[in-house]
Order: sequence, then structure tokens, then C-alpha cells
Amino acid sequence: MKIEDGRKTLATREDLKRMGINVSRTTLLRWELNGRFPRRIRMGGTSVAWFMSEIQDWLADRADERTRTHYAEY
Repeated sequence: MKIEDGRKTLATREDLKRMGINVSRTTLLRWELNGRFPRRIRMGGTSVAWFMSEIQDWLADRADERTRTHYAEY
């Protein structure tokens, strides 16, 4: 589900999964606490979301990082 506030689109946990970010809630929280993933927005109760633009930027950074990473040849 995507929610628009006029400027920002929010991504839910289900949106993250559809985008290929299929990690546990614990891993997401650990990444956030270590500054390795955009911070969540508390929507109320236990509902959380993320700014879609920040998630897209994070994915673009991962793609850019991939172009700079060299793996050992076997």
C-alpha cells in the first residue's frame, strides 16, 4: 500500500518485499540502528512505513556499490 501526503510517498513492509528487500524485521531494525538503511516512520501503534524516495536512493546506492566491488575470481 502506498500513501501520498502530497509530497512524499510512503512504502510499507509489503512494498519493501515487492522491491526485493526481503529481510527479517530484526535485520531491518539492526540496519536502521547502524545507519545502513533509511529510518522508519511510526504511523501509529505498531504500523511503520518508510519514505519511498529514501528507499529508492538506498537501492541506487546498492547498485552503485555493486559496480565498484570486485570479487575474487575462482
